[in-house]
Amino acid sequence: MRPIKPGFRVEYPFHDKAVTVTTCGRICCYRKKINISTVLAGQRLGITEIDDGIWLVSFMHYDLGYIDLEQRTLQTIDNPFGTRLSPIEVLKCTPRVRQRSVTVLRF
Repeated sequence: MRPIKPGFRVEYPFHDKAVTVTTCGRICCYRKKINISTVLAGQRLGITEIDDGIWLVSFMHYDLGYIDLEQRTLQTIDNPFGTRLSPIEVLKCTPRVRQRSVTVLRF
């Protein structure tokens, strides 16, 4: 992942709110503190309400997980930074099995 240039501010126009992660790795949302990660300290995250009290947390164009305001927890998505391959690229990456011809000798 490329480092973010100083002075570059990530905007989230399609999210309900944009919040900044504190130096201790938390975000404050509706007077509730939710632990995210100290790795994202100082970065802005976009949050979108999916259901009543359930919010989707995004960093740039990656969805990190869901937060529940009642439990104040972050439920992460398996691997938001995983490789994204198109079906064609997946076909290119699959190993091809080479079939060998077998000669049967009869005595």
